[in-house]
Amino acid sequence: MAFAIPALFHLKEGALGNPLCQVLLKFITMINIILLAFLIATGIGIVFFNRLIRYKFLMKEAWSGIDVQLKRRHDLIPNILESVCGYEHYERKLFEDITVIRSRVIAADDIRIKAEEEKNLSCALRKVFALVEAYPQLKANQLFLDLQKNLSEIEDQIQLSRRYYNGTVRNYNTCVESFPGIIIASLFNFKQGEFFEIEYATERHVPDIKFNV
Repeated sequence: MAFAIPALFHLKEGALGNPLCQVLLKFITMINIILLAFLIATGIGIVFFNRLIRYKFLMKEAWSGIDVQLKRRHDLIPNILESVCGYEHYERKLFEDITVIRSRVIAADDIRIKAEEEKNLSCALRKVFALVEAYPQLKANQLFLDLQKNLSEIEDQIQLSRRYYNGTVRNYNTCVESFPGIIIASLFNFKQGEFFEIEYATERHVPDIKFNV
């Protein structure tokens, strides 16, 4: 823009009435407007690009917090199964299913697939905890009770980490889907983040109670 305006000062004052000079003046003005619009658009693009980068970084950082807690849960599962190994001959199929599901969860890279397998794992673990009701001897097994308590604490941490992670995904997706972020996202291949939902093995469902009036 700075190089276009000084050209006007080389025009003689009386020459401004010349049609050619008027065309030149309009051309220079149009170039200046285009340059100004380009600079503004570039500035906005840089701001939103940096915002997407920051949100994506926060999302990955938040996921690492979930991943750490999930690994703690995965490492605890063999110990839980070992603590009830005396009852394995009654529930051999369940123990085998848990081992297979745990392997699939550890191998999963996609967040959506991992979430689904984690739900399956929680469902299977709840069946193991139901053994406490089926075999009262387990109620006196302090090792099992301690492991169950550890699992509950880990899942509490997973819940906190999951809420924070889903918050970062929401902020990132909002930026990706809104204007002008959607243009920057399409140009630089920013894809929407995946929310993470999970059921917990130690979660207790409160039954619905209906009163007849």
